[in-house]
Amino acid sequence: MKGNEAGPEHSMITDRKTVMGKTLMIQGTASDVGKSLITAALCRIFTQDGYRTAPFKSQNMSLNSYVTWDGKEIGRAQGMQADACGIAATTDMNPILLKPTGEMSSQVVVHGKPLRDYEAREYRERYLPIAGGIARESLRILRESYDIVVLEGAGSPAEINLKDRDIVNMNMAAWADAPVVLAADIDRGGVFASIVGTLELLEPLERDRVCGFVINKFRGDVALLQPGLDWLEERTGKPVLGVLPYLPGLELEDEDSLSLSGTRAADQRRPATLTSNTDLQGGAERLDIIVIKLPRISNFTDVDPLFAEPDTDVRFVEHAHDWGAPDLVLLPGSKNTIADLAWLREQGLAELVLDHIRNGGRVAAICGGYEMLGERLLDPYGVESKQPECPGLGLFPFNIEFQPIKTTVRVEGTARLGGSGESCPIDGYEIHMGQMIPGSPDLLRPFLIHEIHDGQASTVGEAFRPEGISTQDGKVWGTFMHGILHNDSFRRAWLNEARADKGWAAMPEVVRFRERREAAFDRLADTARAHLDLPRIYAIAGLREEKPDDAALS
Repeated sequence: MKGNEAGPEHSMITDRKTVMGKTLMIQGTASDVGKSLITAALCRIFTQDGYRTAPFKSQNMSLNSYVTWDGKEIGRAQGMQADACGIAATTDMNPILLKPTGEMSSQVVVHGKPLRDYEAREYRERYLPIAGGIARESLRILRESYDIVVLEGAGSPAEINLKDRDIVNMNMAAWADAPVVLAADIDRGGVFASIVGTLELLEPLERDRVCGFVINKFRGDVALLQPGLDWLEERTGKPVLGVLPYLPGLELEDEDSLSLSGTRAADQRRPATLTSNTDLQGGAERLDIIVIKLPRISNFTDVDPLFAEPDTDVRFVEHAHDWGAPDLVLLPGSKNTIADLAWLREQGLAELVLDHIRNGGRVAAICGGYEMLGERLLDPYGVESKQPECPGLGLFPFNIEFQPIKTTVRVEGTARLGGSGESCPIDGYEIHMGQMIPGSPDLLRPFLIHEIHDGQASTVGEAFRPEGISTQDGKVWGTFMHGILHNDSFRRAWLNEARADKGWAAMPEVVRFRERREAAFDRLADTARAHLDLPRIYAIAGLREEKPDDAALS
C-alpha cells in the first residue's frame, strides 16, 4: 500500500525480514510547551551521533506549512525537524495537516494535497478513523527506512473529550509501541501540577508508557528547583530527564500563531509603537517595519529573517492606534484572504496602508497579502468564502480567482524590483488557491522563476515564467512566493532601498540566514546535550549511545 492511500486498520507488525526502526515520542502537558523544538533537538542529536533519524507527527493543526521537494504540503514543524535531521521532508512525516479556515472548520490536507473542508464535528465523526489508518501506514514506511523515528504529540494527551478517537497522542504511542517523554513548560507556571495532573488523567496503561519528564523554558538557578524535582520523582516514580533553559533568539520556526503573542514577542522585545528610528543601545539607524497581524495569518515565518538583521525593528500590528510611522509595511499570507481583507478594512488598517503608499511609503505583500493588492477577489466555487466576489485594495489591474486545486510548488529564479538595478537570485515556495488574472499586458512582473520538482528545475513546457507584481519604482510589490525574504541578497537590497529613502547609507549583506539556521540547530542540540540525561534517553529509546557499524538495528 502506498503512503497516500487510505486503507483498513492494520498492525505495525510487518514481514519478519523487515527491521523496524525504534520509536520515541515527545508529548506535552499543553500546547506550546516546546514539543516541536525538543523533538528537533533529539532529531539533531541522534543524527549527529550517526543514526538515520526522521520526525513524525500523525496530525498537525497549523497555518504554518512547508512544501516538500515533490510539491506537497506538510506542517512547518515537521519540515523544520527534517531539516534538523539533514534529510528531505516527505508527507509521511506529517500525513494529515489541518489548516483552520474558521472557528469551527479546517481544510484537511492528506499527504500534502487538500482533501476538502470539514466542520470539526463532521471530521471527528466521519474522517478521523480513516486518518488514523493513513497515519499508521506512514509511520510504518518511516520505520522501515530509518533507525529511529521521533514522534511528536499534539496539545495534551489528557484531553478527556478527545481521547476516544485520538490519533496523535497515546493511541499513536501504542500503535508505534513508543516510549513517551512528557514535556512541560515552567515559564507559564504550575509545572508540577500540570505534570501530575496529566498523569492522573491518563489510563494506567498510558501512564505506564510515560518514561520520564522534561521541564522546558527554565530561567534561573536549577538548584532552587531541585526540591521540586525530587518531590516529583518521588510522587510519580518517574525520572526527570532534564531541565532545559529558556533559549531566547533561537531563530527556528514557530509552530503556529499562538507564539506571536508569546515566545516570539518575549524574545524579540519589540515595543508596540516606536517614536524614533534610533536603537536605544547603540544609536544605530534602524528601519521600523510593521507586519499586519491578520486574524488568519499563515506562514508568518516569512518574516523571521527580518528579526536577524542589525538595522530593523519588527512589529506585529493589529490595531490602527499602533501604526506609528513605519518605513516598511508587510502584508503577510492568509488562510482566508477575503475574510482577512474585510477585517483589514474594519480595523481601519486598509486605509492606513493606502495612505502609506500615497505618501511614498514601501509595502511588500506575500501570498494572501499579494492577493489583496488587485481590483477584485473572485470565489465562484466557494473555496474560501460564501461571498462570490469582493473588491481588493485596487492598487494594480489584476483579479484573483480562487480555484479548487491548490498550487504547491518549490520555485527558484531571479528578482529585479522596479525594473532596474542588478537582479538577485531567489528561491522559495508557493502554497495558494488563488490564481492571478492580469488585467493589463503592461504589468511589471519583477520575478522570473521556474518550478523545482524532486530537487530539479522543471523541463516541461516553458521553464521560466513571470511572477508577482511591482510598481515602476519598486516601492510596492507582491508575490506568491513564501520564503522570499529568506534570500539574503534580495532582502538586503530591499532594506537598503528603504534606507536610501531616508538618506541613510546602504549596509552590507552581513546576515546569512540559512547558515544561522544551521547554527541554531547545533545550538539547540548542544543545549539539550548539556541539560538532558542522554544516557537514560538512549536507553529508553532502545539505542546505544555509540552507534554500531551495522545500520540495521534490531
